[in-house]
Amino acid sequence: MCGIVGYVGHRQALDVVVGGLRRLEYRGYDSAGVALVDGDVVVTAKKAGKLANLDAELERQQLPASRAGIGHTRWATHGAPNDANAHPHVDADHRLAVVHNGIIENFAALRAELEGRGHEMLSETDTETVAHLLHDELETTPDISDAVRAVCRRLEGAFTLVITDARNPGVVVGARRSSPLVVGRGEGENFLGSDVAAFIEYTREAIELGQDQVVTITADDVVVTDFDGNPVETKAYHVDWDVSAAEKGGYDWFMLKEIAEQPQAVADTLLGRHAPDGRLQLDEMRLSDDELREVDKIIVIACGTSFYAALVAKYAIEHWTRTPCEVELASEFRYRDPILDRSTLVVSISQSGETMDTLMAIRYARQQRARVLSICNTNGSTIPRESDAVIYTHAGPEIAVASTKGFLAQVVACYLLGLYLAQVKGTKYGDEISRIVDELAAMPAAIQRVLDEADGVRKLARDLVQSRSILFLGRHVGYPVALEGALKLKELAYIHAEGFAAGELKHGPIAVIGDGTPVFVVVPPRGRDQLQGKVVSNIQEVRARGARTIVLAEDGDDDVVPYADHLIRLPKVSTLLQPLVATVPLQVFACELADQLGHDVDQPRNLAKSVTVE
Repeated sequence: MCGIVGYVGHRQALDVVVGGLRRLEYRGYDSAGVALVDGDVVVTAKKAGKLANLDAELERQQLPASRAGIGHTRWATHGAPNDANAHPHVDADHRLAVVHNGIIENFAALRAELEGRGHEMLSETDTETVAHLLHDELETTPDISDAVRAVCRRLEGAFTLVITDARNPGVVVGARRSSPLVVGRGEGENFLGSDVAAFIEYTREAIELGQDQVVTITADDVVVTDFDGNPVETKAYHVDWDVSAAEKGGYDWFMLKEIAEQPQAVADTLLGRHAPDGRLQLDEMRLSDDELREVDKIIVIACGTSFYAALVAKYAIEHWTRTPCEVELASEFRYRDPILDRSTLVVSISQSGETMDTLMAIRYARQQRARVLSICNTNGSTIPRESDAVIYTHAGPEIAVASTKGFLAQVVACYLLGLYLAQVKGTKYGDEISRIVDELAAMPAAIQRVLDEADGVRKLARDLVQSRSILFLGRHVGYPVALEGALKLKELAYIHAEGFAAGELKHGPIAVIGDGTPVFVVVPPRGRDQLQGKVVSNIQEVRARGARTIVLAEDGDDDVVPYADHLIRLPKVSTLLQPLVATVPLQVFACELADQLGHDVDQPRNLAKSVTVE
C-alpha cells in the first residue's frame, strides 16, 4: 500500500524525497514523513493526513541540507493514522530511521522481546520494532547492510524496508519480501522507490529487485544481495514513460486525465501484436503452443476492478476457445482448496503486479503445478516475474486510485489472450481472428466518440447529486459492466450502489426499487439470443415500480426509447466488445458526481491504489 522513497546523490535530498512522495501519494495518504541525516543523528518530520500537512510541518521545522534521505506516505495497517504512528520511525538514539510497507506478522513477539530488554516504544506500529532491532544488532554487527540482513532473517510476513543511518550518511539500505521496491540508476545519484514514479523526474533507468533481497545504494554504486549476504544478479530495464505521464496535464483530476487517455491506452495495448505472417503474437509468452494445447481448464483470478475484467474475460475466452473458464476472487482462491494440475492455466490480473492476494494465489497455483499467466501494467513487478508468461497492458501510469484506463486495458489484454488461445487450439480460423482483431483496432475511435459525447452524462450526474442509492443492471458482458459502474460510485461518491444481473431482478433485487430510484441499464446489442428484448422487459419492470431509468443502448436501438428517462447512446460494436464503450459513461458519471459532492476524486477515503497486504 504505502509509498516509499530513498535517495543518495548530489541533489538536496529533501526536494527529491518530497517530490517522489507527491507522485506516490496515491499509494496511501493517511500520513507522510521524511528523515534526513543531521550530523550524528537522523531528524524527521511527519504528520498525519495528506502530504499538504507534511508540507506545512516542513515549513515549520526547516530541516537541514542533506544529500541522503528517505520518505514515506502511509496507508495505515498497524495503529491509527496519527502523528505518532506516521513513518519514519527511529531508534532510541536517533541514529536510524526506518520506513516500511507491508505487515510484519511476528511483530508482537518481537516487540515483547524488545520491551523486555528495556526498549520503549512510542507508536502502535510494527515498523518501530525494526528500528529497535537494528539498534541492538548494530552493537555487534557494525555494518548497516549486514545488520539489515540479520534483522530481515528474523521477520515474518511481507515487507519493504528502507533505512538511513547517521553513521553512514552516504548510504541508504532497502530490503524486500513480497512487497514492491525498485532501484533507480542515475549519474552520481541513485534512488529507491515503491515504484518508478518515485524517481521518474530524474531517471528512467531502473533495476528489478527479487524476493528476499537487500540493496545498498550510494551516490555511485548499487549492491544487491540475498538475506544471507550472497551477491545476486539483477535485471535492468528502461521505463517507457516520462514524468509528464505522471502529471495532471491541465486536468482537475488525474482520473479525468486517465479517462481521456483510454483511447490511447487501448491502442497501445493492441500495438505490436501481429507477427510478420499475420498471426497473433503476445509479448513474453513463455508458454509454448504445445503447453497451451494441453490446457483443459482456465481459472482467472483478480481483485476489485480487475475481477470485473476477469468476468468479461470468461465470456470471451469460453466463446472463442470452447475451454471451461472459471473466475475467482484472488483473496478466496487458495482457501477453498481448488483442484489444479498441469493442464490448468491460472490467469492473474493485477494493474500493479504487487496485489498481495493475487500474488499469494499464483504462488499457491504454482505449488500445485498449474501454469500461470499474468496480465499486468507494471514492468518488472513481482507477479509477472513469478509467472510463466505475461501480457503487459502498456496503459502507462495510472495515478488515480479508482481504475479507469487500467480496466479497459485489462479487458483488451483478456481479449488478446482469448484470441491467442483460439489460434493455438484451432477453435477459430485465422480470418475469424483477424476480423475480431480489426474490430478491436477500431475501438479507440469508438471510445473517443463516447468521450466526445459525455456532456449529457455529466449533466445527469449533477441532476442526481442528491441520490443516496443507485442501481446498475446488465446481462451477459453487461453484468460485469454493471458491477464496475457500482464499484466506481462506492469508491468515489461514498453512496450505496449495487450491480445486478438483470435476469436476477425478480429474484429479490426488485424489492429495493422505489419511487425515483436511479437505475442504470446496460442493454446488449440486438440479435444475440434475444437478450436485448429481455433487458428491455427489465427496464419496463423497474420503471413500473417508479425507477428513474438511465439506459445505455447502441445506436439504432429504438426499442428502448419509450422506457428510458435518460438515454446514453453507444457506438455499435460486437456484443463481446461492448464493455469497452459501455464502461466509459459510468466512469464519467462517478467522477462528476464525486466532484459535485466535494470529494477528492483521485484519493478516496480509506483506499490506496495498490493493495500489498492481505
